Amino acid sequence: MLANSLIELDRAHLIHPVASYRGHEKLGVRVLKSAKGATVTDATGHQLIDGFAGLWCVNAGYGHESIVEAAARQMRELPYATGYFDLGSEAAIRLAAELADRAPGDLNHVYFTLGGSDAIDSTVRFVRYYWHAKGSPERDQFISIEQGYHGSSTVGAGLTALPSFHAGFGVPFDWQHKIPSPYPYRNPVGSDPDAIIAASLAALKEKIEAIGADRVAAFYAEPIQGSGGVIVPPAGWLKAIRELCRQYGILFIADEVITGFGRTGPLFACAHDEIVPDFMTTAKGLTSGYVPMGAMLMADHVYDVIADGAGAAAVGHGYTYSAHPVSAAVGLAVLKLYEGGLLENGVKAGRRLMAGLESLRDHPLVGDVRGRGMLAAVELVVDKARKTPLPAAAAPARRIFDRAWENGLVIRAFAQGVLGYAPPLCCTEGEIDQIVERTRKTLDETLEDPDVRQALA
Repeated sequence: MLANSLIELDRAHLIHPVASYRGHEKLGVRVLKSAKGATVTDATGHQLIDGFAGLWCVNAGYGHESIVEAAARQMRELPYATGYFDLGSEAAIRLAAELADRAPGDLNHVYFTLGGSDAIDSTVRFVRYYWHAKGSPERDQFISIEQGYHGSSTVGAGLTALPSFHAGFGVPFDWQHKIPSPYPYRNPVGSDPDAIIAASLAALKEKIEAIGADRVAAFYAEPIQGSGGVIVPPAGWLKAIRELCRQYGILFIADEVITGFGRTGPLFACAHDEIVPDFMTTAKGLTSGYVPMGAMLMADHVYDVIADGAGAAAVGHGYTYSAHPVSAAVGLAVLKLYEGGLLENGVKAGRRLMAGLESLRDHPLVGDVRGRGMLAAVELVVDKARKTPLPAAAAPARRIFDRAWENGLVIRAFAQGVLGYAPPLCCTEGEIDQIVERTRKTLDETLEDPDVRQALA
């Protein structure tokens, strides 16, 4: 009765993110009841391995008492402290210092937000302020990448390049531009890494020249494109793009909201290409999803221009809950877990996950397997030679998610037939193997769909 009551209350009152409202009303909510480690349990008692860590965020796994205790201790001592009026809290100050100590290069200044979307929003504001302070207010054009995701705020949704985040919202704005995704599996130049890097550099250079090199303020890139389908660029791609931006004097923003905090192996994915961005955004794994928090890290040279430009005047950007002490205390506790063995376990588990998913390549529906560490994707097709996606009639996002759920697995099923994986770093070998086994079972069941069989024929 309780579950039924919750379903009706949800249907009547709770607006869900990125959902078909009428579709959700018809289907009803699945209520999650509890979680431990890499396992979640719904209100009916059904247990599932969370192969997606909530929403790419519960990197440490569920149920860590040290995190709960850190939050409770901070709530008892100082549940809130504003960062306005030159005030602050020990937890936030220490977390900022710890992040700066571990971030690439001179990213020594940290602005805390509530999540990834407002971290991206903050970069836009600070980038504009920077160019005004430099005496170049005409640098007001921003470039990002097709199939990229940079949040769902009004400004961030325009930098995001996914149609569902644009339709009906009046974005992107005319100052937001895109270049093609590197997407090795479906790149027009083929899968050769050097050709892909060259094509991306040419596309970015062409875009900069078309806009006007003296007009471009910043360029945004995810080390791995998450919500676009876990698109992994070739090794060296990020470094080459960053260097081109440097040559043009364009600020480079690395969006590590998904890739940060051990998701790809190291604490930050920028380490793979040994780059130092001008800004870096993080969230999700920062607190392992236990409480809301994001962070925008700013390089020394950017901070100095803004600080000197403002002089005695206030830099007018702030949030009520920036540097919230409870979130900061959680962030510190989570960081201890990462460095106390979780990062190491994530590397081992990631190798096992990639090997397991690679074993699915022989399946009739599997066109591509890609990933890095504990961030991976399987792309489904009905014709491997032509790379023909599953037909829309097969409703891959809905059917595959539902089947995986029934098989005891939570994954991200994208509308284009890509399956996304981002399990908690705490996964055991057995849990990784179950993720792979339950995926194969789900694919076998999908193979029997009449519309899929017809498309295969």
